Order: sequence, then structure tokens, then C-alpha cells
Amino acid sequence: MTIKVVRGNPTPEELAAALAVVRARAAAAGAEPPAAPAPRAAWSDPSRLAARRLPQPGPTAWSRTYWPG
Repeated sequence: MTIKVVRGNPTPEELAAALAVVRARAAAAGAEPPAAPAPRAAWSDPSRLAARRLPQPGPTAWSRTYWPG
């Protein structure tokens, strides 16, 4: 790991403090387990469409096209 001071003239204590923070952050990021993928929302699950009957053509079919049965 290389840290380059671009501006200013930090003291050795300031550099040590900055390096300690960077190393602690890097160690914490490496120790965390990878995040699990977010669960699918129920509305986007394609299996929910198969669970109910699709509307059949007829005089009242329009009322079943939007509202859940």
C-alpha cells in the first residue's frame, strides 16, 4: 500500500494516524462476509401468476384484468 502526500507538510504523527485509519478500514472491509442478494419482491415473482386463474373472455372480464382476485 502506498500513500502519497499531494499537498501540505504533515507530521509523522499525522501520517501514522491517517495510515492507521486506512488500514483499519481495509481490514474491516476484508473481514465482512459478502452481502446476500436481496429477496425478490412478491409482485415480481412470476410464480404468483400461475397460482390464480387468468381471466376468461366475457362481459365482466375487464373487471378482473386489474384487480387481484
